[in-house]
Amino acid sequence: MSLPLDMDPSTTKTNAFPTAPSTHQMTRRISRAVVTLATGTVLLAFFFLSGSPPAPPAHLQTTISRCSALHSKPGPPPGFHERTVSDRFVQGTRPVLIRNATVWTGEGVLEAGDILLSGGIIQSVGHLGLAEGLEKEYAGADVLDAKGAWVTPGIVDVHSHVGVESVPGLVGAMDVNSMHGAVQPWLRALDGLNTHDESYKLNIAGGLTTALVLPGSSNAIGGQGFVIKNRPTTERSPSSMLLEPPFNMNGTAVDYSVPPRWRHMKHACGENPSGEYGQTRMDTFWQFREAYETARRIKVAQDNYCDAALAGKWDVIEDKEFPDDMQWEALVDVLRGKVKINTHCYEAVDLDDFVRLTNEFKFPVAAFHHAHETYLVPHVLKRAYGKPPASAMFASFARYKREAYRHSVFAPAILHQHGLPVVMKSDHPAIVSRYLLHEAQQAHYYGLPADVALQSVTTVPADVLGMGHRIGRVKKGWDADLVLWGPHPLQLGATPTQVFIDGIPQLEDPQFSPKSAKRNSGPPHVPNFEREAKLAVQHEGLPPLEPVKRFTVDQGLVIFTGVKGVVLDEGRVAANADALLTVIVRAGEILCMSADQVCNEAYATGADSEVVDLAGGWITPGLVSLGSSLGLQDIAMEDSAKDGEVFDAMTSNAPVASEVVRAVDGLMFGTRDAWLAYRAGVTDAITPPQSSGLILGFSAAFSTGATGKLEKGAVAKDAAALHVRVTYASTVGVSTQIAALRRLLMPPAADEEVHGAAAHALQGTMPLVVHADSADVIATLIELKAEVESSIGATLRMTIVGGAEAHLLARELGEAGVGVIVISPRAFPYTWEKRRILPGPPLTQETNIMHLLAHNVTVGIGPQGTNGMDMISSWAVRNLRFDAGWAMLESDGQISEAEALAMASTDINKLLGVKGSGDLVATRGGGLLEFESKVVAVLSSARAVVDLL
Repeated sequence: MSLPLDMDPSTTKTNAFPTAPSTHQMTRRISRAVVTLATGTVLLAFFFLSGSPPAPPAHLQTTISRCSALHSKPGPPPGFHERTVSDRFVQGTRPVLIRNATVWTGEGVLEAGDILLSGGIIQSVGHLGLAEGLEKEYAGADVLDAKGAWVTPGIVDVHSHVGVESVPGLVGAMDVNSMHGAVQPWLRALDGLNTHDESYKLNIAGGLTTALVLPGSSNAIGGQGFVIKNRPTTERSPSSMLLEPPFNMNGTAVDYSVPPRWRHMKHACGENPSGEYGQTRMDTFWQFREAYETARRIKVAQDNYCDAALAGKWDVIEDKEFPDDMQWEALVDVLRGKVKINTHCYEAVDLDDFVRLTNEFKFPVAAFHHAHETYLVPHVLKRAYGKPPASAMFASFARYKREAYRHSVFAPAILHQHGLPVVMKSDHPAIVSRYLLHEAQQAHYYGLPADVALQSVTTVPADVLGMGHRIGRVKKGWDADLVLWGPHPLQLGATPTQVFIDGIPQLEDPQFSPKSAKRNSGPPHVPNFEREAKLAVQHEGLPPLEPVKRFTVDQGLVIFTGVKGVVLDEGRVAANADALLTVIVRAGEILCMSADQVCNEAYATGADSEVVDLAGGWITPGLVSLGSSLGLQDIAMEDSAKDGEVFDAMTSNAPVASEVVRAVDGLMFGTRDAWLAYRAGVTDAITPPQSSGLILGFSAAFSTGATGKLEKGAVAKDAAALHVRVTYASTVGVSTQIAALRRLLMPPAADEEVHGAAAHALQGTMPLVVHADSADVIATLIELKAEVESSIGATLRMTIVGGAEAHLLARELGEAGVGVIVISPRAFPYTWEKRRILPGPPLTQETNIMHLLAHNVTVGIGPQGTNGMDMISSWAVRNLRFDAGWAMLESDGQISEAEALAMASTDINKLLGVKGSGDLVATRGGGLLEFESKVVAVLSSARAVVDLL
């Protein structure tokens, strides 16, 4: 058999077929014999009919072999699962015997199971005990006692731009999109794959073992994608990372006697290709049809050529080469069913268009990606050619553009109910693929069954990639890609304790939180969202989000029963281990809390009263959002649906001191992101104007549950803080930005009065909030603070927002009294000035947040967001409760639940000098920071209402 590459035997043999036993060798010999016999038969037939010796072409053997295999389908060779050594095996890798694990195999659960890894293969799974010969054969195996911990297949991502969209983000390293044409099936993501991307090791830390690297979505047909494994190889090349690359790469010889390997191609419809090329959906689909018609004609010519060759009609094809075209051959193979199509497609119109395209040209679709509206048109998917495609989607990332506006968190569960396959994916680095499992966790929280949620990031994506014969399952003969977890992987904050790729342990010294690891625990008992899911479909993705019922001061009491505890701003004030509480509320004010009948006896409850059973839930402070543009946009990428950017004071004639922009003037109430945040317990938001320049302006503090600016309690503070941004990404240098900031803050002379925006900060009436991430910038800001304070003889209240590298200056920040609001609390090196992160468990014991707290820095947290861009992260505010819970869980007990709540609420108000609304949130089934709970009410004394949700 010819191999595409000569690989060093000490490294991975990525392009070779897996080593197989004699049965496989015999099968291949028989296949070759059949081809040879067929060739001889054709020659004899030709001789018999012509009566004279034929004069076959020199390429006879190659032509017959190629034509015989023209319609063969991709898949593993015969006897694949009988292999004993993987094609990716690294010499010297020691066998591993994992004992006493709770194994989720991809198809079920094996209690107290054992798994034997050797040769890069899963050799045995089950209750191995002391089977005869086992210990002798693998006497040198490393034995790992899982102690009942969960083991799953490695996580698989079907949509990643790792290695082609640079991390840290660098313009010169962006190879994700080509702008040289709308249709380019000949391009290959492999040709831009950077092996030095910071994401690989971080992906492994999240249990991600395999990813399909795709071109971007700027083109209708963007090119070919490639499946990689995340582990480093001794060859250090992109090619050595590939999993089952096509045999014809780089013109290498093809063995036509074995099945071909799957190839992958990226398509895109909707706003992206339309916007990039100044065209419409009509243009895009004509380009699809034109391209596929070109491929169809080539396919017909090939079929005619091969029909003649296999019939021995050499006169028909005399002096003619096999009809092929290097640019179009991959698209021809799509029509032959040899290429998996993965299509960026959001809306019903695009989905319907593409399904019609598949039926016109008769090719299947592996998956619709993003697929925000597939849950609204399941029967359209069922009409697709071949079989219904999978929907590869986000859990909650939505509403950033028009075609993402109708997405629902209930979409995975709804699709599953229709019998359609669901895949959760990252679109890395839009959603950081290290946390792909969190997408499955959210899908489970909103109704997707636990086993299906796990399959959505393991078995189903493996099958969608055509790799289900070797990854995505814990079975004998499959690749030794496994993840050991602390708690059940669907529990919030689940972190790998070890990751195996090709049988090689990837974490040298794993750090994890034993205090948060609920070993032997199952998936969380999530709330019921059936009513909300039905409404999502009924209202075509835009269900009403306003409160189901609102109690004002003139209405009756709201009586909360089954309350496990109450937390106010000052901490936990009521909890009883022996009996649940009753809490009586009127117009947002708590009137009584009692574990007995005292409250019921003290307050008459009329017919207009409402009883709400929290079933062991809590009443806690509402959370506070800072770090997104919530309230200034409804659709981030639509100019007409947002406030827009502030003029950059550094590059325009915009006013700097006396007329600084106020976010309150552009506030938008009743946006869907605001209502969704409110329903998730985020009752207040502090939002500065949108700007990428130095001076952002004055932030506004407002209620996410208010319907308009003039409503009572809608605006808590119209000018909360003065916000500025100092970044290397500016059009002017950091030194110039600091000089401008110094001029703004330092009075011209000691006896002169300070005017304008700076006066508020210098007179101590509001903090100066600096959005900064680089430790070098933060160090300069600490020095500038001391310089200004020396000049004015007073304290300058400064808070850092962002703070990706703040841990490097934790002691100095604590001594200077500078607080930090960490945006994206799960650190990731999105940009160069965020590259020196503390990644947290399992790579480091500490996190950025933990290190800052250890040095007495007041810390707040903002939402995880999208690609580190706060301007399009309003969607993520609803997940702030889970972000805070995650920070608590990975702290190994150093952060209590009350402290985690404070970081996402009262500490933010404290750092920005905002009193806050004082709103409280009632959850059913558990605390606000847990997957087991559901927000059911908001108690607002500031607006004098109780909202039942």
